[in-house]
Amino acid sequence: MDATVRYGDPAATLGVLNDVISLQLAHRSVRKFGARDVTDDELAALVAAAQSAPTSSNLQSWSVVAVREQSRKTRLAGLAANQAFIAQAPLFLVWVADLSRANRLAERAGVEVAATDYLEATLLGVIDAALAAQNAAVAAASLGLGTVFVGAIRNHPEEVAAELRLPPNAMAAFGMAVGTPDATENAGIKPRLPQAAVMHQERYDADTADAHIAAYDERLTAYNTRYGLAGNWSDRVLARLRGPASMSGRHRLRQTLERLGLPSR
Repeated sequence: MDATVRYGDPAATLGVLNDVISLQLAHRSVRKFGARDVTDDELAALVAAAQSAPTSSNLQSWSVVAVREQSRKTRLAGLAANQAFIAQAPLFLVWVADLSRANRLAERAGVEVAATDYLEATLLGVIDAALAAQNAAVAAASLGLGTVFVGAIRNHPEEVAAELRLPPNAMAAFGMAVGTPDATENAGIKPRLPQAAVMHQERYDADTADAHIAAYDERLTAYNTRYGLAGNWSDRVLARLRGPASMSGRHRLRQTLERLGLPSR
């Protein structure tokens, strides 16, 4: 895979390319899976790759819950915007921002870890989980498995926590469906913004970066049309971020975090 497909631009080139980068350039979300299960050995490899990601101060403030039971996947799908592929995938991984391990450590040691009540600690847990999950996604691709991240797991965080029996001081940050891609799925590699729109040299230059958005809107419109979708990138961004009505209940996340034991002060 080269840069022309990733950017939807015949002029896009990379002067450096290897097998790992080609694998990453070929990434796409998979929402239709074959019947083959993900083996225990494959799951162990994904978790080992995840644990090889960077982690702030070696705190390792994350956990992952592997869900295979059909009824539980179905309930989680219902909590995550009724996305059917969650129940259809052979494996659903729920990545957890997990400060509970540090709190249990403190309890056993008879000391206080008041820093876990602050926003910085919550961010550490979410960032650690994201880094770990992305490592797992690349590892999955190298094994011929497809993945899709599921942010809608945050639509009902307390219900998800109850379903997975998460302890206090932990929250499900996002999910990830995993399985063998079904070749009949009508999907492709979605073009990304041009590098010039996201990479700044030395200082942030909004005018220069934003000048590339119009061309990207045209490319994404062409992609969407091929796959029966509507709209360009700018319209979709504005619709997704228009306000609480577009957030599927996540506008209440701060209050929910406090109830889950993550005050994030």
